[in-house]
Amino acid sequence: MDFQPTEEQRDLRAGVRDLLEGRYGREALRASVDSGPAVDRGLWRELGAAGFFALRIPESEGGVGLGLPEAAVVFEEAGRALVPGPLVATHLAAGVVPGAAAGTAVVTAFDLGGDLVAYLAEADAVLGADGLPDGEPVRAADPLTPLHRVRRRGGAAAPGDGPAQGSAYVSEGALLTAALQVGSALRTVELAVRYAGEREQFGQPIGAFQAVKHSCAQMLVRAEVARTAVYAAAVTGEPGEVAAAKLLADEAAVRGARDCLQVYGGMGFTWEADVHLHLKRAWVRAEQWRTAAEAEELLAAELLDSAELPDPAG
Repeated sequence: MDFQPTEEQRDLRAGVRDLLEGRYGREALRASVDSGPAVDRGLWRELGAAGFFALRIPESEGGVGLGLPEAAVVFEEAGRALVPGPLVATHLAAGVVPGAAAGTAVVTAFDLGGDLVAYLAEADAVLGADGLPDGEPVRAADPLTPLHRVRRRGGAAAPGDGPAQGSAYVSEGALLTAALQVGSALRTVELAVRYAGEREQFGQPIGAFQAVKHSCAQMLVRAEVARTAVYAAAVTGEPGEVAAAKLLADEAAVRGARDCLQVYGGMGFTWEADVHLHLKRAWVRAEQWRTAAEAEELLAAELLDSAELPDPAG
């Protein structure tokens, strides 16, 4: 089976990359980190106008009429640019929540499990919920992913205690989040290789040293394997394929950012470098829609179901 992007999908990737580089390049990213907002409403509307959220709505209903493979390509580019905001939830809400498809509404989701909700203060709606719950802000690792802890009332469970796991949106949400992780992983490969070619030690670029070469090569392998898994899962739509893609993409994004930090050395830990932003975002995404433990349980259950158990009578 061939999972290579078509010419149309490659053109779509190029168009989205051009849009994001022009509208949310490094200067815009750093401005968001330094002074906010976490969700740029102007950018959100531009993404809506470009069809980002309505990508999979049929043309007869005013959408773009494409499928999950194209959405994976688009979300990969958004991950590469570190675009903040509940992109996945708003995309899934297109056609369900008024204004989501056009980008005039920001929709978040109970995708973190427990009682934490991302972008609650910036959201107009919560996917699959009636109204916005009350919450109090909590400190977040990623400066562009504000978190709120949903308040419990009378000992009742918070709205985020598990609804996402029983939702029809979980598998698609996990896949699109994996695509975001792949984009971030590939971007950290680019950052590491570029820095390794510029930074000199002992009269030569550090990229000439074997340890740095091996580290960059391992980053690339992890990212490309995860990318292939995401593309395959987008084509098949199988829950097990999606779970495996999320596992691989989370590992590629988190380990890739850590390895990139090592290539940068002390410079990578400074606020001015972008590497730490990729690592912090990767940490958050690894907890969204489907965690590693949940993906492993799903894969284990599928393996058990498919295993041929011995006949006790025979």
